Amino acid sequence: MDNSKLMQCEQLVRRIYDSFDASHDWQHIERVRHNAWALLEKEEGDPFIIELAVLLHDVSDKKYVKEGEDPETEILSKLELPRESEEKVRAVIRSVSFSGGNEKEADSAEAKIVRDADRLDAIGAIGIARTFAFGGAKDRKLYDAGEVPRTEMSEEEYRTKKTASVTHFHEKLLLLKDRMLTDTGKRLAEGRHRFMLSYLEQLQNELDGNA
Repeated sequence: MDNSKLMQCEQLVRRIYDSFDASHDWQHIERVRHNAWALLEKEEGDPFIIELAVLLHDVSDKKYVKEGEDPETEILSKLELPRESEEKVRAVIRSVSFSGGNEKEADSAEAKIVRDADRLDAIGAIGIARTFAFGGAKDRKLYDAGEVPRTEMSEEEYRTKKTASVTHFHEKLLLLKDRMLTDTGKRLAEGRHRFMLSYLEQLQNELDGNA
Protein backbone atom coordinates (compact mmCIF):
# COMPACT_ATOMS: atom_id res chain seq x y z
CA MET A 1 0.00 0.00 0.00
CA ASP A 2 1.40 3.40 -1.01
CA ASN A 3 1.24 5.31 2.28
CA SER A 4 2.74 8.43 0.70
CA LYS A 5 -0.24 8.70 -1.66
CA LEU A 6 -2.64 8.21 1.22
CA MET A 7 -0.93 10.93 3.26
CA GLN A 8 -0.98 13.28 0.27
CA CYS A 9 -4.67 12.58 -0.29
CA GLU A 10 -5.49 13.14 3.37
CA GLN A 11 -3.76 16.51 3.35
CA LEU A 12 -5.68 17.57 0.24
CA VAL A 13 -9.12 16.45 1.39
CA ARG A 14 -8.98 17.54 5.01
CA ARG A 15 -9.23 21.24 4.24
CA ILE A 16 -12.35 20.52 2.17
CA TYR A 17 -14.11 18.51 4.86
CA ASP A 18 -13.21 21.13 7.45
CA SER A 19 -15.41 23.54 5.48
CA PHE A 20 -18.47 21.24 5.60
CA ASP A 21 -21.05 21.14 8.38
CA ALA A 22 -20.69 18.60 11.20
CA SER A 23 -22.65 15.90 9.38
CA HIS A 24 -19.97 15.51 6.69
CA ASP A 25 -16.84 16.93 8.29
CA TRP A 26 -13.40 15.38 8.77
CA GLN A 27 -14.62 13.45 11.81
CA HIS A 28 -17.13 11.69 9.56
CA ILE A 29 -14.27 10.56 7.32
CA GLU A 30 -12.30 9.31 10.31
CA ARG A 31 -15.29 7.28 11.52
CA VAL A 32 -15.95 5.79 8.08
CA ARG A 33 -12.28 4.87 7.80
CA HIS A 34 -12.46 3.17 11.21
CA ASN A 35 -15.57 1.29 10.08
CA ALA A 36 -13.85 0.19 6.89
CA TRP A 37 -10.89 -1.20 8.79
CA ALA A 38 -13.27 -3.05 11.11
CA LEU A 39 -14.95 -4.59 8.08
CA LEU A 40 -11.59 -5.50 6.56
CA GLU A 41 -10.83 -7.64 9.59
CA LYS A 42 -13.50 -10.05 8.34
CA GLU A 43 -13.99 -9.15 4.67
CA GLU A 44 -11.67 -9.31 1.65
CA GLY A 45 -10.70 -6.15 -0.25
CA ASP A 46 -7.82 -3.93 -1.41
CA PRO A 47 -6.99 -1.65 1.56
CA PHE A 48 -5.37 1.00 -0.65
CA ILE A 49 -8.40 1.41 -2.91
CA ILE A 50 -10.74 1.32 0.08
CA GLU A 51 -8.88 3.98 2.01
CA LEU A 52 -8.56 6.32 -0.97
CA ALA A 53 -12.28 5.93 -1.71
CA VAL A 54 -13.14 6.66 1.92
CA LEU A 55 -10.99 9.81 1.88
CA LEU A 56 -12.51 11.06 -1.37
CA HIS A 57 -16.10 9.84 -1.26
CA ASP A 58 -17.70 13.14 -0.17
CA VAL A 59 -15.36 15.81 -1.55
CA SER A 60 -17.55 16.34 -4.63
CA ASP A 61 -20.87 15.77 -2.84
CA LYS A 62 -23.60 17.68 -4.66
CA LYS A 63 -24.88 19.00 -1.33
CA TYR A 64 -21.73 21.05 -0.90
CA VAL A 65 -19.89 21.76 -4.15
CA LYS A 66 -20.79 24.65 -6.39
CA GLU A 67 -21.73 24.11 -10.01
CA GLY A 68 -18.65 23.38 -12.09
CA GLU A 69 -16.52 22.34 -9.12
CA ASP A 70 -15.04 18.83 -9.01
CA PRO A 71 -12.52 18.44 -6.17
CA GLU A 72 -12.48 14.67 -6.65
CA THR A 73 -11.05 14.94 -10.17
CA GLU A 74 -8.61 17.66 -9.14
CA ILE A 75 -7.23 15.61 -6.25
CA LEU A 76 -7.00 12.38 -8.22
CA SER A 77 -5.05 14.26 -10.88
CA LYS A 78 -2.56 15.45 -8.27
CA LEU A 79 -2.16 11.94 -6.88
CA GLU A 80 -1.06 10.62 -10.29
CA LEU A 81 -2.33 7.11 -9.68
CA PRO A 82 -2.10 4.32 -12.25
CA ARG A 83 -5.15 4.55 -14.50
CA GLU A 84 -6.55 1.24 -13.25
CA SER A 85 -6.33 2.32 -9.62
CA GLU A 86 -7.99 5.66 -10.33
CA GLU A 87 -10.85 3.96 -12.17
CA LYS A 88 -11.35 1.54 -9.28
CA VAL A 89 -11.47 4.39 -6.77
CA ARG A 90 -13.96 6.32 -8.88
CA ALA A 91 -16.16 3.24 -9.30
CA VAL A 92 -16.25 2.70 -5.55
CA ILE A 93 -17.16 6.33 -4.88
CA ARG A 94 -19.98 6.25 -7.44
CA SER A 95 -21.56 3.29 -5.65
CA VAL A 96 -21.63 4.83 -2.17
CA SER A 97 -24.44 7.39 -2.39
CA PHE A 98 -27.96 6.36 -1.34
CA SER A 99 -29.52 8.75 -3.89
CA GLY A 100 -33.04 8.28 -2.62
CA GLY A 101 -32.83 4.53 -3.03
CA ASN A 102 -31.47 4.84 -6.57
CA GLU A 103 -27.92 3.85 -5.68
CA LYS A 104 -25.60 2.38 -8.27
CA GLU A 105 -24.61 -1.26 -7.95
CA ALA A 106 -21.66 -1.97 -5.69
CA ASP A 107 -20.01 -4.55 -7.93
CA SER A 108 -16.67 -5.03 -6.16
CA ALA A 109 -15.57 -6.11 -2.70
CA GLU A 110 -14.10 -2.65 -2.15
CA ALA A 111 -17.35 -0.91 -3.08
CA LYS A 112 -19.34 -3.11 -0.71
CA ILE A 113 -16.98 -2.38 2.17
CA VAL A 114 -16.89 1.38 1.63
CA ARG A 115 -20.66 1.61 1.18
CA ASP A 116 -21.29 -0.38 4.35
CA ALA A 117 -18.69 1.63 6.27
CA ASP A 118 -20.34 4.90 5.21
CA ARG A 119 -23.84 3.65 5.98
CA LEU A 120 -22.85 2.44 9.43
CA ASP A 121 -22.00 6.08 10.16
CA ALA A 122 -25.47 7.08 8.98
CA ILE A 123 -27.31 5.00 11.58
CA GLY A 124 -27.30 4.47 15.33
CA ALA A 125 -26.43 7.21 17.82
CA ILE A 126 -23.99 8.95 15.48
CA GLY A 127 -26.50 8.72 12.63
CA ILE A 128 -29.10 10.48 14.77
CA ALA A 129 -26.62 13.22 15.66
CA ARG A 130 -25.59 13.66 12.03
CA THR A 131 -29.20 13.85 10.85
CA PHE A 132 -30.01 16.73 13.15
CA ALA A 133 -26.68 18.42 12.48
CA PHE A 134 -27.43 18.40 8.75
CA GLY A 135 -31.01 19.48 9.33
CA GLY A 136 -29.86 22.41 11.42
CA ALA A 137 -27.26 23.44 8.86
CA LYS A 138 -29.94 23.36 6.13
CA ASP A 139 -32.64 25.04 8.24
CA ARG A 140 -34.94 22.01 8.30
CA LYS A 141 -37.69 21.31 10.82
CA LEU A 142 -36.93 18.81 13.57
CA TYR A 143 -40.17 16.95 12.80
CA ASP A 144 -43.43 17.44 10.93
CA ALA A 145 -46.35 15.27 12.06
CA GLY A 146 -48.20 15.96 8.84
CA GLU A 147 -45.37 14.99 6.50
CA VAL A 148 -45.76 11.61 4.81
CA PRO A 149 -42.46 9.81 4.16
CA ARG A 150 -41.93 8.97 0.50
CA THR A 151 -41.46 5.35 -0.51
CA GLU A 152 -40.38 6.11 -4.06
CA MET A 153 -38.52 9.13 -5.37
CA SER A 154 -35.99 10.13 -7.98
CA GLU A 155 -32.50 11.18 -6.97
CA GLU A 156 -33.42 14.78 -7.80
CA GLU A 157 -36.57 14.62 -5.66
CA TYR A 158 -34.58 13.10 -2.80
CA ARG A 159 -31.98 15.85 -2.91
CA THR A 160 -34.23 18.87 -3.41
CA LYS A 161 -37.23 18.40 -1.11
CA LYS A 162 -36.60 20.01 2.27
CA THR A 163 -38.08 17.31 4.50
CA ALA A 164 -38.03 17.38 8.31
CA SER A 165 -35.17 15.56 9.99
CA VAL A 166 -37.38 12.87 11.55
CA THR A 167 -38.91 12.18 8.14
CA HIS A 168 -35.39 11.41 6.92
CA PHE A 169 -35.28 8.45 9.30
CA HIS A 170 -38.17 6.86 7.42
CA GLU A 171 -36.96 7.79 3.95
CA LYS A 172 -33.40 6.55 4.45
CA LEU A 173 -31.93 5.62 7.82
CA LEU A 174 -34.38 2.88 8.77
CA LEU A 175 -33.92 1.31 5.33
CA LEU A 176 -30.14 0.91 5.56
CA LYS A 177 -29.97 -2.17 7.79
CA ASP A 178 -31.55 -4.31 5.09
CA ARG A 179 -29.34 -2.82 2.39
CA MET A 180 -26.01 -3.69 3.97
CA LEU A 181 -23.87 -5.79 1.64
CA THR A 182 -21.25 -7.51 3.80
CA ASP A 183 -21.92 -10.05 6.52
CA THR A 184 -19.98 -7.95 9.01
CA GLY A 185 -21.85 -4.79 8.01
CA LYS A 186 -25.17 -6.55 8.46
CA ARG A 187 -24.18 -7.70 11.95
CA LEU A 188 -22.93 -4.27 13.04
CA ALA A 189 -26.03 -2.54 11.66
CA GLU A 190 -28.43 -4.55 13.85
CA GLY A 191 -27.67 -2.80 17.14
CA ARG A 192 -27.57 0.64 15.58
CA HIS A 193 -30.92 0.03 13.91
CA ARG A 194 -32.52 -1.02 17.21
CA PHE A 195 -31.17 2.12 18.87
CA MET A 196 -32.82 4.32 16.25
CA LEU A 197 -36.15 2.55 16.74
CA SER A 198 -35.86 3.06 20.50
CA TYR A 199 -35.03 6.73 20.00
CA LEU A 200 -38.02 7.30 17.70
CA GLU A 201 -40.32 5.54 20.16
CA GLN A 202 -39.11 7.76 22.99
CA LEU A 203 -39.40 10.86 20.80
CA GLN A 204 -43.00 10.01 19.93
CA ASN A 205 -43.83 9.39 23.62
CA GLU A 206 -42.48 12.83 24.48
CA LEU A 207 -44.37 14.50 21.64
CA ASP A 208 -47.56 12.76 22.80
CA GLY A 209 -46.97 13.90 26.38
CA ASN A 210 -46.52 10.35 27.63
CA ALA A 211 -42.95 10.60 28.86
